[in-house]
Amino acid sequence: MAINLVKGQKIDLTKGNAGLNKIMVGLGWDPVSSGKGLLGSLFGGGNKDIDCDASAIMLGAGDKLLSNKDVIYFGNLTHASKSVKHMGDNLTGDGAGDDEQIFIELNSIPAQIEKIIFVVNIYDCINRRQDFGMIQNAFIRIVDHNTNQELVRFNLTDNYKGSTALVVGEVYRHESEWKFAAVGNGTNDPSLKNMVSRYI
Repeated sequence: MAINLVKGQKIDLTKGNAGLNKIMVGLGWDPVSSGKGLLGSLFGGGNKDIDCDASAIMLGAGDKLLSNKDVIYFGNLTHASKSVKHMGDNLTGDGAGDDEQIFIELNSIPAQIEKIIFVVNIYDCINRRQDFGMIQNAFIRIVDHNTNQELVRFNLTDNYKGSTALVVGEVYRHESEWKFAAVGNGTNDPSLKNMVSRYI
């Protein structure tokens, strides 16, 4: 049974799961209904689809980005080490379950990488006048890829109205083990590039 975390909580991933190596990080969200109804969608009265993009930022000591190639997103799906692989972009967020998935092989993560931060931003949020107040049911979960067992889930329940990006959670080294932290912080970054600049 998955352990449900609240904002700020941390949990051991590998310490109690001997042999855990391949994990799937699933991120999901749903657009808030615009309430425009069928006529609104037929005649263009509804909001544009909200295109949320999940990314993984791999950081070295001191939470510093060592290379632009350590940012895994829809434009750079697989890390050179093959340890982190993004499964591609979902353009709308409609439907149940994960909207985007990132696969991680913990044993293959380069030694200089100490933390992987999972972030979500809204594509073209300024021009589209969109923010995370228009998103509901956001979550991050970690699944044991070999058994398909959900290990951890963190449902983001804060009011993110006005926020255009989210730092959702992070997987990080602690001595010889890997842990997960539920972060859930909203930011006003208008793009992934702006988010990444925080770690340079």
